[in-house]
Amino acid sequence: MRTASPRLAWVAEIRDPIHGYIDVTEVEREIIDSPFLQRLRRIHQLAGAYLVYPGATHTRFEHVLGAMNFAGQLANSISAGFELDDDDAQEIRLAALLHDVGHGPFSHMFDEVLSTLKGLTHEDASQDIIRRSEINDILEKHGFSARSVSRLAVGKKDGPSFMNEIIAGGLSADLMDYLLRDSYFTGVEYGRVDVHRVINSVCVIDNHLAIDQASIPAFEAMLLARYQMFTNVYFHRTVRAAQLMLVHAMQLADGELHLTDISDPEDYLTLTDEAVLERLTRLSPSSRQNSEARALALDFRGRHLVKCVYEEAVRKKHGPASQLIGDEAVRARTARVLAKAAGVDPMHVYIDVPTTPAFPYTPSKERLTSLPTFRREGGKKVVPELVPMENLQLLRSISGFVNIVRIYTKAEHRGVVEGVAERLLGQTKHERKRTALK
Repeated sequence: MRTASPRLAWVAEIRDPIHGYIDVTEVEREIIDSPFLQRLRRIHQLAGAYLVYPGATHTRFEHVLGAMNFAGQLANSISAGFELDDDDAQEIRLAALLHDVGHGPFSHMFDEVLSTLKGLTHEDASQDIIRRSEINDILEKHGFSARSVSRLAVGKKDGPSFMNEIIAGGLSADLMDYLLRDSYFTGVEYGRVDVHRVINSVCVIDNHLAIDQASIPAFEAMLLARYQMFTNVYFHRTVRAAQLMLVHAMQLADGELHLTDISDPEDYLTLTDEAVLERLTRLSPSSRQNSEARALALDFRGRHLVKCVYEEAVRKKHGPASQLIGDEAVRARTARVLAKAAGVDPMHVYIDVPTTPAFPYTPSKERLTSLPTFRREGGKKVVPELVPMENLQLLRSISGFVNIVRIYTKAEHRGVVEGVAERLLGQTKHERKRTALK
């Protein structure tokens, strides 16, 4: 049992292009200086997106610092009308700082590999690293439970829901920072929203984060910005082309390189973007899989990317393209059929279905269907109200999922594979453009 700590004492500050100065406490500084946080300097925030947006070379390291800062601001905001002790505020900041410590090379691209081959995610790795590395020792030395921090870092801490909601969900520090940061470094305008308006209007009602109804427009703008970033940046067809190549290269080479054998946290220290890319490009052509993985890595490094030959936004649950949503086995079978009909190697046909809910998941991984809000009467009285997301007029048009079906192949096969894809999925390029305008 730890004793009550004095009010958070800052021992250093870090200059950040998004936040200005970020204040740091002693325990935070020790964790930041640990090799596991320093490793995040070598993990790009947006994997290979810098091949499309040259400025997008920012890393997970900057992002976790920013998330920690926003988490602290959210904690300060709710403490104005809620009893939040300094230890809880510090734990919230630590969880935000550590929420991405388990990200592998190329961020979410490694997640796809880890999920497919081992049924794990970076969140599993984050919890393991926090509990089984020197981070555990640092936390324990300063009186914090590594188990508690590790669960909060992935939005699964037992106890008050609002603490998890600061880390993950529609009002999370994570979302706020990546929107502003990714927008800034890619040079697009979509994510530049007034998150401080949201932060300053948040309070705790029935152990959940709630937002002042007067700030709902700012919240709507934030979720619209998220939607725009997914459709225009994260799911950009050429960004996804580069990322697909990385995913396939790592999957093909895993038997040789053992990238997903992460039972020892120390092994994670070697898993950085450039280190893994170098290992991929140096693979011996001892097998067909190794040769293909090496070729993909070399093409990625030289920006010789696979080409998108078919793209369809799927808005209804019928039609051939819709059958590819959510069923990996169907996609694999369809890719083989496409390749055979086109007379190309099945390894050179990729079906990609980037999909995400239009609204963020809750910390428990459920769809966000309602927004806890409050309004004031007589200047002080707080009247809580749960507002269904479908009642928010600006967000109604983007409800559901962002579902896009794309087919990629090597440049020399684009013509023949495009023709086969149009026959198989039933829409020509002209028809898809016409449907997109409706």
